[in-house]
Amino acid sequence: MFLTISTTGDEKTPATDLSFLLHKHPDNPQAFSTSYGTAHVVYPEADERRCTVAMLLDVDTQALMRKGRGKGRGGAPDAALAQYVNDRPYAASSLLAVALGAVFSSAMRGVCRARPERAALPLPLRIEIPALPARGGPALVRRLFEPLGWTVGAEPVPLDVEFPGWGDSRYVGLVLESTACTLSEALRHLYVLLPVLDDAKHYWVSSDEVDKLLRAGEGWLPTHPEQKLITSRYLSRRWALTRQAMRRLELVRLAEADDSEVDAIDNAVGEEQETEPGPTPLAVLRKEAIVAALTAAGAARVLDLGCGEGQLVRELLKDPRFTEIVGVDVSVRALTIAARRLGLDRMGERQASRVALLQGSLAYTDNRLKGYDAAVLSEVVEHVDLPRLPALEYAVFGAARPRTVVVTTPNVEYNVRWETLPTGHARHGDHRFEWTRAEFRAWAERVAELHGYGVRFAPVGPDDPEVGPPTFFRGQSLAVFALRDPP
Repeated sequence: MFLTISTTGDEKTPATDLSFLLHKHPDNPQAFSTSYGTAHVVYPEADERRCTVAMLLDVDTQALMRKGRGKGRGGAPDAALAQYVNDRPYAASSLLAVALGAVFSSAMRGVCRARPERAALPLPLRIEIPALPARGGPALVRRLFEPLGWTVGAEPVPLDVEFPGWGDSRYVGLVLESTACTLSEALRHLYVLLPVLDDAKHYWVSSDEVDKLLRAGEGWLPTHPEQKLITSRYLSRRWALTRQAMRRLELVRLAEADDSEVDAIDNAVGEEQETEPGPTPLAVLRKEAIVAALTAAGAARVLDLGCGEGQLVRELLKDPRFTEIVGVDVSVRALTIAARRLGLDRMGERQASRVALLQGSLAYTDNRLKGYDAAVLSEVVEHVDLPRLPALEYAVFGAARPRTVVVTTPNVEYNVRWETLPTGHARHGDHRFEWTRAEFRAWAERVAELHGYGVRFAPVGPDDPEVGPPTFFRGQSLAVFALRDPP
């Protein structure tokens, strides 16, 4: 099995940054043992203009036999001859997907200490796989990859080049190109969709495959138009697992949904649909509290930092008191969805002049963010690794220094109200932590003291006298920072 990943660059952002993201040095060919053979990683080209990494998976067919491969989709043994005469070891399949996950595990998670800013940004990527099984043909390949922002080239491989009348095989030569995907997203797309297109796996599918699917599909699978087909094929058509995965994906979709839909769970994680304890969804109460805080501060020019798909930006646009609203997010995909949901291409000139969407990381200072009346960090800080939180603190409070900063974060004490949220689990799979009210207060007071702000606190959500006397619990915590000596 063979796959190449290429990118381009220039003097400021050399293409060889790809090697840092993959944690594989271009001058050092490497080999990695897997359960079914050896994965070789080499760089056919590596300079500042263009860099290509190639993975060759040399499959040990005897190891496949010893481990019991040769089982079809339904699990029945194939004929003995098929164990020796089999095209599967030579075409991209779940074998290659597993090798990608093992060899490039850090890159798949988006972890790169040497180039963290590059790991978070989209790259110009070109991926080539010369032999990819596609049960559904080139049309299905396009249906799976194009909604993810890829330009797809899928040419059918003929059964025999010398006898074109025999027609095409079920294989395609695949070329994917994109400038909108991070390397992490690209690898996760391949990890899920290669076995989906093959419609088979080389190992027994158990319940832990649901967790693997949701981890690799985070950020794209809940809204993919072919979600059901992807889920079913990835889980080898095991209907109980498929139903479980679909329920969990629906929870994620609702948690990230457009505000016109009922936000019944507010990022809760569980296997059954949850409902808000109160009549008003917590997401609505949170937005109302943020707008009230901004209004009380007299803010007109507002930053929504970590704006996601633009829910708060849209809410602020409804109020003419906010004359300039800038949404900032590291995800190009989220900003694209935000632009579509806001209808930027259909807005009148006056309304469009009030809003802008910027791509950027909050872990780095950004001169574009200076001079604003207020900034909002709504459900953002808990998505940042604790060692990197000081960088965000400085970028917002130390460098941008808006007159007012509004921060909201989940109150972990309230999690007991989610009946189907397992004990010790966060409300969302991407939360790096969730604070108690006391922990949030301690963090906010330290940041305020360090950067010259005053801070006040407020709860968001209904009183809940049934949980944890002697104090009431609220679903979220809100802090409003005010600059002590505004310019």
